[in-house]
Amino acid sequence: MPDVQDVRFLTVAEVAEIMRVSKMTVYRLVHAGELPAIRFGRSYRVPESAVADAMRPPVADVG
Repeated sequence: MPDVQDVRFLTVAEVAEIMRVSKMTVYRLVHAGELPAIRFGRSYRVPESAVADAMRPPVADVG
């Protein structure tokens, strides 16, 4: 598990830009528990690694 010092946090706007979705979609993902985030005051920060994991295509077992 990486140290907190090594984790890069992104704003909701940055996540939305990377994922090419609206900020509201990012908020929905966070509130649904599909995208982990921590709250700083009134704003959310999402670990960069969580965004990479969310964008990774699912692996289907077709065997």
